[in-house]
Parts: sequence; structure tokens; C-alpha cells
Amino acid sequence: MSLSVLSVGYPLAPVSADAAGGSEQILSMMDRALVCRGHRSVVIACQGSSVAGTLLEAPLPKGELDHAVHRAAQELYRKLIRSALERWRFDLVHMHSLDFHTYLPPQGVPVLVTLHLPPDWYPESVYHLGRPDTWLNCVSKAQYRNCPPSPVLCEPIENGVPVERFPFTPRKRNFAFVLGRVCPEKGFHLALDAARQAGVPAVIAGEVFRYRAHQEYFSRELAPRLNGEDRFIGPVGFFRKRLWLAAARCLLVPSLVPETSSLVSMEALACGTPVIAFPSGALPDIVEHGRTGFLVNDAQEMAEAIRNVDRIDPAECRRVAEQRFHAQRMIGEYLRRYESLASDQQTGREAARLAG
Repeated sequence: MSLSVLSVGYPLAPVSADAAGGSEQILSMMDRALVCRGHRSVVIACQGSSVAGTLLEAPLPKGELDHAVHRAAQELYRKLIRSALERWRFDLVHMHSLDFHTYLPPQGVPVLVTLHLPPDWYPESVYHLGRPDTWLNCVSKAQYRNCPPSPVLCEPIENGVPVERFPFTPRKRNFAFVLGRVCPEKGFHLALDAARQAGVPAVIAGEVFRYRAHQEYFSRELAPRLNGEDRFIGPVGFFRKRLWLAAARCLLVPSLVPETSSLVSMEALACGTPVIAFPSGALPDIVEHGRTGFLVNDAQEMAEAIRNVDRIDPAECRRVAEQRFHAQRMIGEYLRRYESLASDQQTGREAARLAG
């Protein structure tokens, strides 16, 4: 079945394989998969995005990303979605953003929404949407379990990563790695504290987005903790990320909010790098304590785990990643859901035509 899919990203975060955010990375993977299989892929995303299909680009204003900028971006997305629906015929719209409910397409085309963030970060109303043919997807079983009951909630399609693109490296260098969006809820300051207690240098990579809270967090909590050994290296693209993850003694994930998934943990395991994480959200389903890493409760326990991480077999980490976290499984499940929703819509149109 030939598909035509419109994907919609978050208005203030560029979509690409190099993106810091998980939702942008998943959208990028699905866009590339559609194009590689001969389907039409159109993506609405902000300036700085890079896609395999057709990009409808929205400007990304300079300066602080505040509420006024966000509201203006939402209004522009409403216009871009209407324009795309007038220009092309789509079988499905796949939305990936926290604020998707503010620019839902008009009734007609089926909409699949992937919830990339904790369920309680979304308004309660999204779980009881009145728009027909609108469906919600979770990215992990843990996230699905924590969602309120909803008639539009599908069985989860769990996230995956392109395991084959991550180099397996059994020999590790003596540093702990931290990677992701630099913001208060990620708890990176606790990773620095733990690494210092363990006597192991820490390297933090990631993007400090232009939100005031993120900028203040970096200045107040991270910058004072950095020294000659503990470093912040800023954003890293896909290629550099692979090298850092493969070389690290371990990956630290001290998240202070329920993680709906953790692509970086899956990527680290694909490289044979153990993961030391707080048992937040889906992380206990990803990190097998004592087998692929350690689950800890605070910075002190994280420091002890860093000292003992050599007990974890890198080859076992890679085996688990290959068995459980491969992107091809995720992509196949999404494509089957695309086809199912598109077929249901076509069947409904045909039934209405015959009845008329």
C-alpha cells in the first residue's frame, strides 16, 4: 500500500537525526523510513530541520523562547497544516509535539499522536478528544500504564534506535558520559556530583535551549561544577555522539521526572556501554540492574555504581540492545499502524459513498 504521511514536529525544536530531543529523532527516523520505502513524507518543522522527504519550514525566532514566541509558532503551524492538506492528499497526519492539541487538523484525515512526554504533562482533555479518527500512541509500556483511561489510546509502539549504526567497543576510557537536553528535570548536576565522588571525570554533551529556565539552570547548577576534568562540550551530532557513547566507561541518566523512554540509554547499550540511571518512568524497563547497568536512587549510590561498573559485560549490553531496542521493529510497527488507520478511513469513505 502506498502511503502519504504528514508529520508535524514541535514548533520550537528542529527535526533531524542530530536533534537532542527524542521526539525529533523518532520523527526523523520515520520520515527517512517512509522515503526509503517509496512513500510520500511531508514534514512540518522549524528552521534548522533536515528531512528526507519534503520540508515545510517555519522560522525559528532569535532570542529567548518565551510564551509569545510559542503562541505565534502555534498559529503559524495551524496555517501550515491547512496549506499542506490543501496541496496534497494525505492518508495520515502523525503529530509528535506536546502542544499538538492547539493545531489539530480539521476533521477528515486520520491523526496519530505519539506522546513523547509524561502523561500528566498533557492537558487532561487530550485523552478525551472529540475529533473523530484521532488516536494516541505511547512510546513505552511504562508510559502507557501511567496514562489515564482513554478510548483513543492505542497499544504502545515502543521506541527503538538504529543499533547497527552504533559501534560496539568493549574497551572503555575512564570517563562517565551524560547526554541530552540540558534542563532542570534531567538532573545533570547530580551526575557531576556522583562522578566527582567516584573520582571519575565527567563529560556532559547536549544543547541548552533558549528557554530562561534552561539557561538559568546551566548557569546556576552546572557551570559552577565544571573544572579541568569535568567538561561541558555542547551539542553533538549523530556521528560524534556515537564516538562518545562507545568510548565512555558508563552513561549516567539521573532524570528527576518519569522518563517515557530513553533513546540515549538504548544507544549506549548498543555501543556496549553500561547505563547507571535513576529508576524513573521507563528506565527500569530499559536498564537491567546488574546485567546492563545499575538502577540507583541518589548521587551517592550513583557514585558507588560508577566504581563498580566494570562488573558489567559490554558484550551483554550489546546483545540486549540487538534483541530489544532495534529501530526496525519500531518502524515496522508504525508502518503497519499507518496502513491500518489509512485502510479504516478508506473503508469508511467507501461505505459512506455506497450508502449515499
